[in-house]
Amino acid sequence: MNVIIIPARMASTRLPGKPLADINGIPMVVRVFRQARAANIGPVIVAAAEAEIADAITKEGGESVLTDPALASGSDRVHAAIEAYDPIGKFDAVINLQGDLPNINPEALRVVETTLEEGGADIATLAAPIADPADYDNPNVVKPIVAWESGGQKGRALYFTRARAPGGEGELYHHIGIYAFTRAALRRFVALPPSPLEKREKLEQLRALEEGMRIDVARVGEVPLSVDTTSDLERARAVIR
Repeated sequence: MNVIIIPARMASTRLPGKPLADINGIPMVVRVFRQARAANIGPVIVAAAEAEIADAITKEGGESVLTDPALASGSDRVHAAIEAYDPIGKFDAVINLQGDLPNINPEALRVVETTLEEGGADIATLAAPIADPADYDNPNVVKPIVAWESGGQKGRALYFTRARAPGGEGELYHHIGIYAFTRAALRRFVALPPSPLEKREKLEQLRALEEGMRIDVARVGEVPLSVDTTSDLERARAVIR
């Protein structure tokens, strides 16, 4: 059984109060919650670092778990929430959905769920072809290097980098930071210390690869809007109704 957990905290460096940022009358975390619920693949829980986030979800009729604001990462927050919500281990897979993706396509969540269930990986995630060549060298666009299976719809992650990679001719991909973990893999992952490549690239998924964990990647057609700055928020207000 699967559960979707949305980690959310108010103390964003670039956009303080981000989870409750208003997008045309609806807090961003509520919009993410609604998209997750529309996927219809299991319960949706918000791992809230502050009570005001939990209150917004309660008003929406949803469930939340209060977590320690001092937790180091979203993955740590997701782990704390699932252990509190399901201490007996009824749910054997956990989807970590970032709380700053207000227009995430519910189908993307179904794809990452299926990729984990069918592939035998520890972790599953998503990628889409980079549409704008200007993003090839953009360090904010993380590129997965994937050994794609025949047909190019799914493959095994070999590396993730902020650099332009791989070299040579062919498509480059934009990593979408949604992760489906087996419950055992999530426990193992958060127990590990940050790895050398993780610290160098500032990408926590490299911790899993350095530990020998398998990450499968599924190809999807679009990159959801990620709200990290004031300009991103204005764009979200312009495109989401």
